[in-house]
Amino acid sequence: WKDVKNERGLWRRTTLQEYLKPAPQWEILLDIDQLCRDEGEQWVFKGAEGLYPDYTLFMVHLSRGGGDAVVMREFDTGSRQFVKDGFHVPEAKGSVSWKDRDTLYVQTHFGPGSMTDSGYPRIAKLWKRGTPLSSAATIFEGESKDMAVGCGVINTPERQYDVIHRGITFYTSHTYAIEAGRPIKLEIPDDADFGGFFKNQMLVRLRTSWTIGPKTYPQGALISIDYDKYLQGSRTFDTIAEPNDRSNIVSFSNTRNRLVVQVLDNVKSSLYEYRLAEGRWQRQKVDAPPLGTLSVVSTDEESDQYVFTYEGFLTPTGLYHVSNEQTIRAIKQLPHFFDANGLAAEQFEVASKDGTRIPYFVVRPRQMKADGANPTLLYGYGGFEIEMLPSYSPATGLAWLARGGVYVLANIRGGGEFGPRWHQAALKENRQRAYDDFLAVAEDLIQRKITSPRHLGIMGGSNGGLLVGAAFTQRPDLFNAVVCMVPLLDMKRYNKLLAGASWMAEYGNPDLPEDWAYLSRYSPYQNLHSGTKYPQVFFYTSTTDDRVHPGHARKMVAKMEDMGDKVYYYENTEGGHAAASTNRQLALRTALSYSYLWMQLK
Repeated sequence: WKDVKNERGLWRRTTLQEYLKPAPQWEILLDIDQLCRDEGEQWVFKGAEGLYPDYTLFMVHLSRGGGDAVVMREFDTGSRQFVKDGFHVPEAKGSVSWKDRDTLYVQTHFGPGSMTDSGYPRIAKLWKRGTPLSSAATIFEGESKDMAVGCGVINTPERQYDVIHRGITFYTSHTYAIEAGRPIKLEIPDDADFGGFFKNQMLVRLRTSWTIGPKTYPQGALISIDYDKYLQGSRTFDTIAEPNDRSNIVSFSNTRNRLVVQVLDNVKSSLYEYRLAEGRWQRQKVDAPPLGTLSVVSTDEESDQYVFTYEGFLTPTGLYHVSNEQTIRAIKQLPHFFDANGLAAEQFEVASKDGTRIPYFVVRPRQMKADGANPTLLYGYGGFEIEMLPSYSPATGLAWLARGGVYVLANIRGGGEFGPRWHQAALKENRQRAYDDFLAVAEDLIQRKITSPRHLGIMGGSNGGLLVGAAFTQRPDLFNAVVCMVPLLDMKRYNKLLAGASWMAEYGNPDLPEDWAYLSRYSPYQNLHSGTKYPQVFFYTSTTDDRVHPGHARKMVAKMEDMGDKVYYYENTEGGHAAASTNRQLALRTALSYSYLWMQLK
């Protein structure tokens, strides 16, 4: 919880029964601001791993300045203190998982050679309480070219499962279950998502179709098999859910007896509950509000209660509780931060360069004139199978929509809106398709006279920063404003910087001539040309970003300035890849972005 008095935040908790009250009472476990004052650090709270089932002990993750590297320290919720001489993992990119009260699985920087080329742990170890970390026993070792290795525990009412994950690339992995003290490799496709266990059913989501024995399971399907039967040699899976070409299984989580699945259908959310009865999966749609974005935020594995959120571009986020009896009620609601009465949200489609239909959302004033003069902000991402969904943004509402701006969200290929195939359509040598999709949306906005190049701006962060970088270097004539946030921009060297090597499954390897041949055609840094009139771009990044190196933005700015182009640049000294650690920093970053957009597009 963050507010004016608690800039770094409070880590607090309450019971579900108390939380359902209009004004719940909270127990403060850790005051992060006070911790910063006591220790002379600028800590950012990055979550905590709790000991199942009573959650009295946690491994708290603290980041200096908001980067991905964290210090992990044992915390006792009874005394509300860090445990003296307890488990302590020095700063590194890594993770831990409780095996029992006195044992941790830990993956961290154990010394030279213990990290992958991507900067993540290569080795998983078992660490006993009261012993030095250096004496922890090695459980598994991956290779330096792997993305990462991790070992963790999945606790269910039926049993505890100890699982090793060897991430080979961003989209391929090997999963092992530890049985009788030895790892057993699970025979599932390398590109499948291992989904854990529910009712002793092993869950798997497929990125490509899979033929095993006489049966083929389709791409995108969620399938399961009884784990005991699997260990005995059975490979007959059951299909839980199977999306069509315009839908996608976004996520799934479980209560004691229900598997709750979030499904997108033409970028609109639905929730379904699945129950396993007499060996068969039975489905029931959750009676949730329609035409918005639904997300399951918390489930209880000891009962059938869970909580989900509902939001839309113009609908503040609401929190809903589902009881054991499947009664649904709204329990919390964000206030209306801006007046949405005069606004409308619509969905359109446009044909991309190759004919593929690309959906996008437009949020606009109801009385908007189609005269091409409306200040319009187009946002996109298009990568890593991440879907862009309608969401309620007080900042965008107050700073943009309420002042007459038009906001557009593009659902381009490379994302996850329509499942793995939508993502895979824009991988590596096909990356230009994502940029063609984005440019097609921009041109359609102009064709519909919603806006014009003089009044059209674009925004994207991280991979989305690469997107807008490619867009303005390929079509500088289309845009008058570009907000390029924590971006990748130099695709010749991205794999040598920080976590960049882990993204070669997405973009390709620039060290290979055949891959650089297509990367070089869109890499923004290499495609800047002296004498071309570019928009006055606003770049921002963070000094402590240890995921996407700030050097991408810095060198892009330097090159454009050397060519005589005017640019705007802001680098926060902390914030990590989020480029902000506090609400104050986020507010400044937001104010800079929208002030710039109004200056350029009005």
